[in-house]
Amino acid sequence: MSSNIDKNLTPKEIVSFLDKYVIGQTDAKRTIAVALRNRYRRMQLSPDLQQDVMPKNILMIGSTGVGKTEIARRLSKMMRLPFIKVEASKYTEVGFVGRDVESMIRDLALNALNLVRQEQSELNRDKIEEYVERKIIEKLLPPLPQGASEQKLQDYENSFNKMRQKLRDGKLDHLLIEIEVSTPPIDISNSGNIPPEMANVQESIIKVISGINKKGKKKEVSIKDAKEMLKQEASSELFDEEKLKDLAIKKIEEGGIVFIDEIDKIAVPSNSNSRQDPSKEGVQRDLLPIVEGSTVQTRVGAVKTDHILFISAGAFHLSKPSDLIPELQGRFPLRVELNSLDSNALYRILTEPKNSLIKQYKALLAVEGVNLIFKEDALKSIAEYSALANEKTEDIGARRLHTIMEKIVEDISFNADEYQGEDYTIDKELVESKLDKLIENEDTTRYIL
Repeated sequence: MSSNIDKNLTPKEIVSFLDKYVIGQTDAKRTIAVALRNRYRRMQLSPDLQQDVMPKNILMIGSTGVGKTEIARRLSKMMRLPFIKVEASKYTEVGFVGRDVESMIRDLALNALNLVRQEQSELNRDKIEEYVERKIIEKLLPPLPQGASEQKLQDYENSFNKMRQKLRDGKLDHLLIEIEVSTPPIDISNSGNIPPEMANVQESIIKVISGINKKGKKKEVSIKDAKEMLKQEASSELFDEEKLKDLAIKKIEEGGIVFIDEIDKIAVPSNSNSRQDPSKEGVQRDLLPIVEGSTVQTRVGAVKTDHILFISAGAFHLSKPSDLIPELQGRFPLRVELNSLDSNALYRILTEPKNSLIKQYKALLAVEGVNLIFKEDALKSIAEYSALANEKTEDIGARRLHTIMEKIVEDISFNADEYQGEDYTIDKELVESKLDKLIENEDTTRYIL
């Protein structure tokens, strides 16, 4: 399945998709939808003009829990684009101990390679199935020797086709066969913050070791398990790794999205007398060439960051966007402010999204045979209490709903076995009895909710 960016989605269609999962925040949705549509428009231009059309990076400003990350995450899933979310606060300036900012592009490259592998597996599903079937049937029905008569070859083909049909129908799943299991490759995707040159040496050594251990070991497994194991083998046999890497690089450079959260944490407030963390401004300066456009060496190959879309987000409680260095501010020309959530927005979040919190709790307790019923007044009450708790303590947006919902369903979750096959109704009285005293006392709210 190719990226949905080829499907020519209009900004209205993108916003309509996001409305199923994220309530409100229309400005942010529209801005991101237009940014993604502009990528499609750019791909229709002549090659020389394409190079000059740069993505308009976005800075989202809003409290935690208002939907900043969710908007970007849902879009990347819908459009099958390489996407990575990173926290700006975990990076350090070059020369300090910690991760350097280029590692976000290296992580994005691995993400893109996995995405390409999935897409190729879907496109070549028939070839993979055929490879797996042939391997299994050859174990059950060894091939004829060379020089066999025409009659024997015909009989063998008939038996082969009958066996294949049985295999597809699952009638042979219980049988045991012996297959050769190749040694799984050593995973070096999380081997820390090592320079690209050293990573290449590490990869070469691993290839040599893999070549020595290529034969693998024999293992007796059921045909059902063998099907899954052989799919991995089929992928490595059918796909050219270098071609996959080229596709991954193309996918990153044309459609990659990097979401930099907590960008306000590396801003140095103008009223700050002492520079407690000298690396903050250094991280901004290290970020600048990547956002501007540079070439980063990754395990997939050299990746140009010129047309990657960068979306940064932060609450900016203690600092302002203008506290970022001017060069970095200029690289995020689109600013969007996300609204705080009031009780009406929290009520809609509880009930409207495709997989809303209410649907999740109902499904979880249905596993135990309990039919959970939420009265309308209970839902409104939950939204009001959540908004009140956000006012009295830190505003954590929609995440407050999780805390309050857990408090309300605590008893029924624990005693679910006693209510098997019954209805359990949550009404306004139950909500009030659980939350009234907690909300009244600000200290209790701070520590429990």
